[in-house]
Amino acid sequence: MVTMDDVASRAGVSTSTVSHVVNGTRKVSAATVLAVQRAIQDLGYIPNTLARSLARSSTSTIGVAISALSNHYFSETVHAIETECAKHGYMMLFVDTHDDPQQELRVVTALHHRRVDGIVLAPSNGSLALEYLRANQIPAVLVDRMMSAQFDQVGVENARSTQTLIEHLISHGHSRIGFIAGRVGFSTTDERVAGYTAALQGAGLAVDPQLLVNGGSSTEPARQATVQLLGLESPPTAIMAGNNLMTLGAMHALRDAHLEVPAQMALVGFDDFDWADFFVPRLTLIAQPVQALGAQAVNLLLQRMASPTAPTQCVRLAPTLRIRNSCGCH
Repeated sequence: MVTMDDVASRAGVSTSTVSHVVNGTRKVSAATVLAVQRAIQDLGYIPNTLARSLARSSTSTIGVAISALSNHYFSETVHAIETECAKHGYMMLFVDTHDDPQQELRVVTALHHRRVDGIVLAPSNGSLALEYLRANQIPAVLVDRMMSAQFDQVGVENARSTQTLIEHLISHGHSRIGFIAGRVGFSTTDERVAGYTAALQGAGLAVDPQLLVNGGSSTEPARQATVQLLGLESPPTAIMAGNNLMTLGAMHALRDAHLEVPAQMALVGFDDFDWADFFVPRLTLIAQPVQALGAQAVNLLLQRMASPTAPTQCVRLAPTLRIRNSCGCH
């Protein structure tokens, strides 16, 4: 097995110099760095990264616990986090929580046992992992779902952006607007419902509980919720879906009902996605700043790792309203 001493002998430097080059622990001249790197390549030396990590109590890995497989938005968020981790020399270790509190706790525990330096978590409703993170003093950032002020958090301005989009529908003359809400107990659901309610009240419109239905943050429940709205004695003339999957479910139900969008039913939603601009009509949606969200989550975590006792931070990012055709605009 090739050792650090072998590399030092080949490069004509001391073993400590090789260590400084490999670990980046002291400034070394460019010529010496080049000589050491050539020796490493020639000899096929593999640094003992685990031993190095244990010595400095760091593994240069960040754990990410998010339910990403079922939702394109979260998949993009994970990719943004991974990109930002790489910029700072960290590897990302991702595990899907499936939005299940028990699975989430298992995931966070496993990441902790694997000695990750910190964790980015999108907590589920009834999260059991938050107490584990607190008890074990694990540096952590909550992303998307603002669940506890005891942690650093980053998300978007859900209420205000939803309010703006509902106001846009009202400006088109709609007074009966259905809203398909996400899973109960998520902060994002509560905030978007609050924005919907605020827009109606601000326009002097009644908040009809029949127009507020639950779509379970998924496609099929949202399709069923849309059918429920269409079956009302006085159905809505416009519908907003609370996330991308529920927008697809609503579209499915409207297609089955042979309702033309936007002539017979305006449709808008939260979360933009790649193919939204290719639908006919093109979909009016709220676009979340996914890249900025992922970058901010990693940077907050790095700050927390560097200053464990610093006051927690709560960051809200502004999404973008992408007006297309499905709302009635031309």
